Parts: sequence; structure tokens; C-alpha cells
Amino acid sequence: MKYDVVVVGGRIGGSISSLFASKNDVDVLMIEKRQEIGVPVQCAEGTTHSTFEILEMKPSPRYVCTEVETGTIHAPNETYINAEDLVEFNNLDKNIAKGYILDRKVFDKHLAIESAKAGTDIMVKTTVKDLIKKDGKICGVVAKHMGKTMEIKADVVIAADGVESNMAQMAGLKAPDNPTDICSCAQYELVCSDFDHDRVHLYFGRDIAPGGYAWVFPKEEGTANVGLGIRGPTENAYQYLKKFISKFDATPVELNVGGVPLSGPIDKTYTDGFLVVGDAARQIDPVTGGGTFTTVPCARIAGEVAAEAVKEEDSSADFLKKYDDAWRAKIEDILKMSLKCRKVADKLTDDEMNALVEFLNNSKGKEISKLAFIKFLGKHPRLLRLVKDLL
Repeated sequence: MKYDVVVVGGRIGGSISSLFASKNDVDVLMIEKRQEIGVPVQCAEGTTHSTFEILEMKPSPRYVCTEVETGTIHAPNETYINAEDLVEFNNLDKNIAKGYILDRKVFDKHLAIESAKAGTDIMVKTTVKDLIKKDGKICGVVAKHMGKTMEIKADVVIAADGVESNMAQMAGLKAPDNPTDICSCAQYELVCSDFDHDRVHLYFGRDIAPGGYAWVFPKEEGTANVGLGIRGPTENAYQYLKKFISKFDATPVELNVGGVPLSGPIDKTYTDGFLVVGDAARQIDPVTGGGTFTTVPCARIAGEVAAEAVKEEDSSADFLKKYDDAWRAKIEDILKMSLKCRKVADKLTDDEMNALVEFLNNSKGKEISKLAFIKFLGKHPRLLRLVKDLL
């Protein structure tokens, strides 16, 4: 069996890579290990408006549950600050909290369907066991489908096999994750009449979600994704989640658990005949743990560069470096700053978080000058040292 491009993984990264490779008139096979694309849900299902601009698609009510207009940050002492109460400070984007909450079960499958319509062949319930290599170059995969092992040759293989990816390691591009960078997550979809329908809520505190945060993302009216991510403690994320949801009079209808690596992207996302995209490449925001809005542009670039390599008959590392250069030019600075922020946030105490939210609340309705912020930091010397780490 031979294809121009083989994409391993049928979620966001895989389907978008396949879609844009197929749109560029090359033969594409997408392989998915599960029997159904889109399940189980592996995120809080939020994304930005830019997602659909990059995909050149109009958002559809089939998979958009709600459009989020704003957000609220809750400090450990239960004080909070609303995004709309903040005016411009250090070029803060007023639309920072705006976006969509998706039904990823429907959205992921929709992307796969669009990819198939563009010409992609899809094999579900198929597991990749190894990479085919010739003279040091990757030129296909060994896959197992319904008990049958087969070799599938390709000019370019794209690894979009998610957080649990082992293909990047097979290709020698990724070392094992540092356990301290892995965020353990648990999330319920809850039914509750009290949820805001157009606002996300983020909750911080060592007792709520040590090393991470908790979230409430509204879905269709009366339901929300309520979850949290933690790093470090001996209790697991599910135990913290059970304590957190006790504040809501709500009924769970779905539970999902998993891990999110917050290390920032891997050093190299290409080699001869091979690209890595999405969670497999650790193209994940290290502060929020969000991966959809970062994966979408990277996956489109991966598909387009793979197709170009096929047409140019050059799938060497030198040619495929175009992908690495292009996605880094688009989002690497964002991810680097986010990683710095995460490392600073790791050092914040609950008292410092409370003080910061109090300062922001006291500044409601007026522009926060740099001088006012410096004066605030002067009252909290340790915070000042942490902020210097961002500069």
C-alpha cells in the first residue's frame, strides 16, 4: 500500500493536516486508533475566533455550543475580577476572553468528514506499531488494522497522535516528558441552571487546584464543562474535582480524565520524511493547557508543506524544515511567553494571587498606569522579583 502522505491521528491536528494536504491534490491516508473519531473528549472544548478564519470555515450551530463574550478570574479567597472591568494595561487585548465553546465530538468528526470530502482516505481502529525507515529516512508506517498487520509506504508521515504520542520518540525527535510538566486533569459535563451562558470562569488556589486551576466553560443552556488540572499533590485530579463541584447544585452526565504536558513545544518537529503536529509536538499553551487554537495553524501548515514536498519530490529534512520555521514564526513567541508566565505562576502564593486580584479590582474603570503597577509591586517585593523573570 502506498500514499503520498500518511497522517497518524484523526483528531484536530490529524484531520486538519489531512484536509489541507488533500486540498493540494496529493493522495492522503489518515489513520485513527479508535473506532470513532471525536471520542472521548480530551479538552474543555474552548477555542478562539481565529480557528475558523484559519480553517476558512463558518462556525456552525451543529458544533458551536455557545459564543463566549467574557470571563471571570476567581482568587483563592473567593474575590474575583471580570475581564470587562479591566481596561487597557500593557496592551492587554480587550477580546482576550472571547471565543467559542465547541462540541468536540461533533467538531472533530466534522473535520474528518471535510477531509474525506477533499479526498482523504481514512482507516479507523488502526494502530501504528512502527515506522518504516530506509537509509535513515522515514518512508511509511507499520500498522495493525482489525488484526491484520500491513506496511503503508509514504513520502511524508505526519504524526498527529496526541498527548500519548510515541511516534515522535520513534523518530528521535522527543524525549520522555518530565513528570513535573504533566498536568493531571479531570472534567465533568454538568447540568445546572445557574451557569452563565456567555462567560467562562477560572478558579485559582492551592486548595482548589494546586499547580493549576479550575474552570467552568458554558455549553448549551443549563450545561457546562467543569474541570480542573493539578500538578504535584498526592491526591489525584478526580478527588479535587469532586470537592470543587460540591459548590454547584448540579448533575454530571459525562466524566473525562487525562494528562496535559505544559513543557512548551519540542525542540524539533521535522526530520527526513516526517513531521510532528499538535499535542504530539507539545504545541500547547503552557498556561491554559489549551491546544486547539495553537494546533489549528500548525496543522494547516503541516498539510500544506507535506503536499508541497510531494509535488517537489523532496521530503528531506532540509525541505520539511519549512514547516518548523513557519509554525514557529506564527506562534512560538506566544508559547515562549506563556511558558515564562506558567513558571512565574507556579511560584505565586495564594496571598499574592489575592493581592493581585484586589489591586485589579481597586483599579476598575480606569487605565492602570505602569507607575501604579510598579507601586503595587513595591508593596510586594517577591512579586516584583517574579515579574522581573518575565522581562
